[in-house]
Amino acid sequence: MQYPEPIAKLIESFMKLPGIGNKTATRLAFYAVDMNNQDVMDFADALKQTKENLKYCSICGNLTEEDPCEICRDKSRDQSTILVVEQPKDVMVMEKIQQYHGLYHVLHGVLSPIEGIGPEDINVSSLIKRLQKNDEVKEVIVATNATPEGESTAMYLSKLIRPSGIKVTRLARGLSMGADIEYADEMTLFKAVEGRTEI
Repeated sequence: MQYPEPIAKLIESFMKLPGIGNKTATRLAFYAVDMNNQDVMDFADALKQTKENLKYCSICGNLTEEDPCEICRDKSRDQSTILVVEQPKDVMVMEKIQQYHGLYHVLHGVLSPIEGIGPEDINVSSLIKRLQKNDEVKEVIVATNATPEGESTAMYLSKLIRPSGIKVTRLARGLSMGADIEYADEMTLFKAVEGRTEI
């Protein structure tokens, strides 16, 4: 027996989301059927508003309602540092810790030759133009994820930026708080030793 077409289409739509398989999509679709009409309308409206009202900042590439974004407009932020992240959600994570007060640049991905993603497919050229236009920038902090793709992107950016005389740094890697050394993988231990600090 097949699902009625509206349910089947809803399941299909949920399956387009990352990490959602058939079972989860089916569960979400049936949950949506049981939602009251106002909740369904609010949910649909939130999706519509997100698509219609959000855009990417023309300077840093972060999600924003106004262009340029709030962070790029804030002249009280440290204009000498740019922290480079993979996705807009990474900006929110960094802002939550309230320890970084500089600017950002969002790549919208990482280099992945296996998947055919090269420098022209991510937001690299606008970063280079931005650095050429702004002589206030003294340091670029690369905060890509600790994956092979994130590491190769960091190395690529470093080679691209260093000749301009701008300092390129990488976020420290290593053991997380409360972690036991015996359970850490070799790469984590290597990065922990490499990034050791004086106490």
